[in-house]
Amino acid sequence: MGKTGVITLSVVDDDRMLTEGLAAWLHKIPDVRLTWWTATVTELLRTEPAPSDVVLLDLLLADGSDPMDNLRALVRLRRRVLVVSVVTSGDMARRVVEAGAGGYLTKDHDLAALVAKVREVAKEEVALSRELALGWLADRDGDRPVLSPQERAVLLAYASGMTLTAAARSAGVQPGTAKNYLERVKDKYRKAGRPAYTKLELADRVREDGLAT
Repeated sequence: MGKTGVITLSVVDDDRMLTEGLAAWLHKIPDVRLTWWTATVTELLRTEPAPSDVVLLDLLLADGSDPMDNLRALVRLRRRVLVVSVVTSGDMARRVVEAGAGGYLTKDHDLAALVAKVREVAKEEVALSRELALGWLADRDGDRPVLSPQERAVLLAYASGMTLTAAARSAGVQPGTAKNYLERVKDKYRKAGRPAYTKLELADRVREDGLAT
């Protein structure tokens, strides 16, 4: 989020009607501003004047590009991404969040719900609709916590043997922020019934949950 408190939003979607409707609706929303729109990720990275706070990414684009490749291209640049799609699958939501997306929302939601999720992603929270979150949990053993991309990045760096300072540098955040992420990760594992208090225990959770793959 910018210093003004306004969240800037770029959209990658070839649905012109949706994008124009969103642009018109956002004129009434003081804290979210649409700053760029393209039909492909390649075009976004080539033409965007400045990186926005959040990228709204349609999962299935008309150019036939691979959805996960599109997402990874943005995640590698440390972009916060909210994926939107007509695909109503808890498994798909799990896949995109594990690949680094900040959230997943199906297109059957209204614009108010979309903006609410944009705000969550901007705050580095994991943004899922209630229905998808419940579907995801139903498909899991229930003991694997949902980590935000930032929490996961710090966890992977720290559990690999780095110091907290080095892990923070690797994740592109300040040491104090990295410490907060680690505390949140530990709290999530504790609530999942799999407490991890030391670096070795965190490394065990990374291995058990296949987070490094």
